[in-house]
Amino acid sequence: MPSKKSNNKSASRRSRRSSKTALVLYPLLIFTFIIWFLYRSLFEFPVWFDEIIGKSIFFGLPVWLYVTITGGRKIIDSLDFGKMNSGLLLGLALGGLYGFTASLASLIGRGSTIVMVPLFASTLFWWEFFLGLMTGFWETLFFFSFVMTGVLQRHKYWSLLNQVLLTAGIFLIFHIPNIVLRFSGTDILTEIILLFLFAVGQAFVFAKRRNFYTLVISHAIWGMVLLVHV
Repeated sequence: MPSKKSNNKSASRRSRRSSKTALVLYPLLIFTFIIWFLYRSLFEFPVWFDEIIGKSIFFGLPVWLYVTITGGRKIIDSLDFGKMNSGLLLGLALGGLYGFTASLASLIGRGSTIVMVPLFASTLFWWEFFLGLMTGFWETLFFFSFVMTGVLQRHKYWSLLNQVLLTAGIFLIFHIPNIVLRFSGTDILTEIILLFLFAVGQAFVFAKRRNFYTLVISHAIWGMVLLVHV
């Protein structure tokens, strides 16, 4: 039976980890946003470089640093290989729902017609899907496995809705520089609304499942949906 002294030590370790989480989360986020903003503003590299290399540096390294400082057990748990099969299946289902919704919206909003297009036979499609997977991988790791896990720990007494909205807000703030650079006029507002709603949905799914793989696949399919329909 664990002694009182042992329980006190465990409680003390948990308290120190919680304290580190509170101290590190937002300063690290602010620093990451600043260097990400500078990178987006000052440099213009090919899309493949941004998604494969750029995000591995600007999103991957902060997560590694956070895990090193705080232990980040819950972040690591979201990447547990045991969750992969169920996560991928749920991600495919969510991605299919996104695709159906976007197709229906395009059909109603633009009066589009449904035609058979052999997308899967195109090497360009699979290259874009690979880039979508890279985007989904790094952004899920950063915004959900890292940011949302930190928000859930840092603000554990908040309602789930507030936790989700904060996570989605952080997701949106990081994407606004790219939106402003790529779009103009009312398209900016449209992109902001789409991204925010997408982030809200992803955050709710992550809060309930804590499964990295689900969000990677649904994110990649969502990107392909936007490429085809928007």
